[in-house]
Amino acid sequence: MMFEGFQLEMIDLPEATLRVRHGGSGPPILLLHGHPRTHATWHRVAPLLARSHTVVCPDLRGFGRSSKPADSPDHEGSSKRAKARDCVALMERLGFPTFAVAGHDRGAYVAYRTALDHPQRVSRLAVLDGIPILERLERCDARFAQAWWHWFFYAQPDKPERAIMADPDAWYGGSAERMGDEAHADFLEAIHDPATVHGMLEDYRAGLGIDRDHDAEDRQQGRRITCPLLCLWSLQDDTHELAGDMVGIWRSWAADVRGRGIDCTHHMAEEAPEELARELLAFLKG
Repeated sequence: MMFEGFQLEMIDLPEATLRVRHGGSGPPILLLHGHPRTHATWHRVAPLLARSHTVVCPDLRGFGRSSKPADSPDHEGSSKRAKARDCVALMERLGFPTFAVAGHDRGAYVAYRTALDHPQRVSRLAVLDGIPILERLERCDARFAQAWWHWFFYAQPDKPERAIMADPDAWYGGSAERMGDEAHADFLEAIHDPATVHGMLEDYRAGLGIDRDHDAEDRQQGRRITCPLLCLWSLQDDTHELAGDMVGIWRSWAADVRGRGIDCTHHMAEEAPEELARELLAFLKG
């Protein structure tokens, strides 16, 4: 059974309603998924962490079965700042005024935004396969544009939705063998829902505009992440190859940074759950 012993519920927050899976006991850690996943991507990692921690896994707003923000010209409702507000409100609702947070892929951007905007709330930050959006865009060259063309295609109006919804299975791939039967079924439900596909794409539209602006404002004003930061990356993915020195990049945003690669492809929570859990637990213990 996926997430055995965990509770699944819809939680109403000031700005969104999130589908949330939570369980375990002890110090809290919030796990944030990436695109095009839901919280179910953590189903092999969360039980390992729950032996010593309270683990909270939401669908980000716009993703999965969580509510979808209203569209606006600046995409503010899909910004990482808006999703960070959800994170703080969710953990407060569950009784955790401070918490650790780990995010993968698009969830990594929400995780570090939460640490920047709410430093008094975040005790430790883990970013998986990610660097700040501003840093990524400043390193954009022909290699990046060829490999990560989807960033720019997804940010276009209307056309990405039509392309994806013509054949979501072919577009996104994914398999029950790799993901697990229940997690794969949850993923299929998400990618076949037009509202969810639109919500996921709005995350990219926010990324190239308002999220980039927020990063630039932080740099200009000298804001830095004040908690310890763990950076992990997939060795069989191209994130680190295109970015360069991942740990070095994060050291320009935070004082206490450590990190290393994990031998897997992009979805490390599904492919290397034991190793990922060990790294997270060691980091949480200090």
